[in-house]
Amino acid sequence: MLVKIKLKLMKKSIGLRKTKTSIFISGKGSNLKNLIKFSKKKNSPISIELIISNTKKAKGLKNSNQYNISKKIFNFNNKIDEKKLLTLLIKKKIKFICLAGFMKILSKNFIKKFDGKIINIHPSLLPKYKGLNTHQKAIKNKDKFSGCTVHYVSSKLDSGKIILQKKVRINKKDNEFSLKKKVLKEEHLLYPAAIHKILS
Repeated sequence: MLVKIKLKLMKKSIGLRKTKTSIFISGKGSNLKNLIKFSKKKNSPISIELIISNTKKAKGLKNSNQYNISKKIFNFNNKIDEKKLLTLLIKKKIKFICLAGFMKILSKNFIKKFDGKIINIHPSLLPKYKGLNTHQKAIKNKDKFSGCTVHYVSSKLDSGKIILQKKVRINKKDNEFSLKKKVLKEEHLLYPAAIHKILS
């Protein structure tokens, strides 16, 4: 009986351990803010320890000031920057990376160091519309559906293994801005769901 109780307590304590995570951003940080709120939940498998940006102009840096999370800026323009970043990630014991509106392409070396531990959210139903201007392309091509995709990051742009996707219907009255708003709403649901799928 005592052995069973101890096993249950061990499982509970293991369940409370959260994966130390870093979020990479370049812009407003709406997905960042959403992931921070998600990380505060008891059943969340992540603990956000570090926010990385490639620009000091990223509004997400300011918008996350209310949370006590370390922030660093790296240009990602040379190997020295990358080496410094890797050193920091190791120091912070980061085991998982989420790209959230991050507009730089990570090097093959960096991706290899965190193989299978970097994910990204993209505002289209991949493999359709890789890269930028996804909503504009969907409207221009008169698509009936758009959506968002969470995928593993590989050395090829927006080409890693798909984890989860969510469809959004495009109405006749939609433009690229209304579509962006609809897709972003689904992104805020899909990203936490994908993290749960991987880490829980």
